[in-house]
Amino acid sequence: MTTLNLGVLAHVDAGKTSLTERLLFDAGAIRRLGSVDGGDTHTDTGDLERRRGITIRSAVASFALGGLTVNLVDTPGHTDFTAEVERALGVLDAAVLVLSAVEGVQARTRVLARTLRRRNVPTLLFANKIDRTGARDAELLAAVRRRLFPGAIALNSVRGVGTRDVRTAPRDFADPEFREAVAEVLAEHDDALLADLVDGRVPGPGRVRAALRAQTAAARATPLVFGSALNGEGTRDLLDAIAAYLPSARGDASAPPRGTVFALERSATGEKTALLRLFEGELRPRDKVILRSPSVPDRGARVTGLRVGRGTERCAGPGDIVRVRGLAEARVGDIVTTAEGTAATDDIEPEFGRPTLETIVRAHDGADASRLRAALLRLAEEDPLIDVSPLPDGTTSLRLYGEVQREVIGATLRETFGVEAAFEESRIVHLERPAGVGEAVEDMDWRWRRPDFWATIGLRVEPGPPGSGVVFRRETELGALPAAFDRAIVETVHLTLRQGLHGWPVTDCAVTLTASGFGGPVSTAADFRGLTPMVLMRALAQAGTRVYEPYSRFEAEIPEDALSAVTARLAALGADVHDTKPDPEGWRVEGELPTRRIAAFERELPGLTGGDGVWWPRPSGDRPVPGRPPARPRTGPDPRDRDAYLRAL
Repeated sequence: MTTLNLGVLAHVDAGKTSLTERLLFDAGAIRRLGSVDGGDTHTDTGDLERRRGITIRSAVASFALGGLTVNLVDTPGHTDFTAEVERALGVLDAAVLVLSAVEGVQARTRVLARTLRRRNVPTLLFANKIDRTGARDAELLAAVRRRLFPGAIALNSVRGVGTRDVRTAPRDFADPEFREAVAEVLAEHDDALLADLVDGRVPGPGRVRAALRAQTAAARATPLVFGSALNGEGTRDLLDAIAAYLPSARGDASAPPRGTVFALERSATGEKTALLRLFEGELRPRDKVILRSPSVPDRGARVTGLRVGRGTERCAGPGDIVRVRGLAEARVGDIVTTAEGTAATDDIEPEFGRPTLETIVRAHDGADASRLRAALLRLAEEDPLIDVSPLPDGTTSLRLYGEVQREVIGATLRETFGVEAAFEESRIVHLERPAGVGEAVEDMDWRWRRPDFWATIGLRVEPGPPGSGVVFRRETELGALPAAFDRAIVETVHLTLRQGLHGWPVTDCAVTLTASGFGGPVSTAADFRGLTPMVLMRALAQAGTRVYEPYSRFEAEIPEDALSAVTARLAALGADVHDTKPDPEGWRVEGELPTRRIAAFERELPGLTGGDGVWWPRPSGDRPVPGRPPARPRTGPDPRDRDAYLRAL
């Protein structure tokens, strides 16, 4: 039996989860339909998802379609969960993009279509809600070809669109008129078909079907099906199209196993289950595997159990989506392989950027501080990009994509972990980099007085290459300090540089240990942990730092009559517009904008363009902040104020 891993994507409220339910029902995988309004859907399994009526985590449900096993992946629609969608796309063979026949081609639909085109994901379109007042068919198909996929081909016809009595019927390839219309679209990428049409010959049904199948698999043609997920009209046509035109999974079963963890589940007892897409090789219970990630060292594990597809306990092969037990240290994004495998981590990093919003989280009840931190660290396993970092004052820094994500995390902490958390107002994360070289040393001269710390430390701070992060070096002889004291210095350097002179994380920085010493039996690791921040911050103050803010590059498609208003607003927000050129729908504008201005422009874009503007912001590095740099409130004792710092310790 072959396998197809199929994602379902859509603008919010286009009917994505309802369609997933309908497909499972029509295929016989479930006995009754769940509904978003009723809170009993089969893929939105979390209480929070059911109550909010939105998908937050990608979920997988499987069904059989003839000799094909379809693993249906329901993905989030809200923009705050872009990372979740992009992760899901990495494990898919194909996608169904749902759009509303009432609202038409919406902004988020265009963003998703662009992502699918960029990744060359074979795609089917489902035009949902044809039974709703205001639904359109011919106009929608024309808009899809104009704005989303030029090679869109409607596979069924609609009668009574926009009424409760709407009916659909599959188009017949035996009809020469329909066959010729399809061939004309396909001829754009098929010279043989083009030659036939030029010579006045209409290709036969089998040939046109085969060409449509090949071009769909190559992401050059995009079949479209009209229907209604609520009443089931057209969904059988969609299932037929899935079986007929989408390519199934491929892979070498004889190769070492290679798969990607794209989601995590936990049982009521807390046992972790990893959802894994296997690309190559086979996986069995009791297999020893390696978890590989660019951010942490390789971790060994043993598979204690696995379920394939619809719950079968068997060997997993290429293309399978597997629920694997035993991978206690698995994180979302890990590559799973074996000692014989050569899977690299070069391509693990996603095409989207890390979140640029930060909020500080603290427990309402101080007694819950440790439980809060443990809960946040567990959530970071499911989404490593949220970047949970403990702060010296017992609070936790949390990186986010948006405010909805913050609300969801707060509700999850309350309802799943029983911890009530308070979130500070979100802010854009800036960075600091050393502006020069600075050096400081403190010697424990106990001959004249009892030192504050039984330790000698000298540190030099200097700029590092772009993208190097924080690098620790030694000019002292390795082994001059006991290992525990050396480790205390290294760990404390990294911890201290989370808050630079202006309170922001310091990066692209080299820190060199220039002097060290300890006092026989009286020195402890705590002495080195206590002294390191004071010496390091003195060296950093001598070097000075510059504050940098994140920038995003953007592409915007805007109507012709909105060009002047949009470019004027972008200029007012500090954007650099690099290029403006005509587009089939108006104008395409490209440039860069401070990331802190993104949310403001996104709120204003619909009003500036009558709802027809859409844009794609992507991270583009950072730039120095002109003028007075913004400061981030410092947490914990400030090592620059010696007296206050010592009192706090």
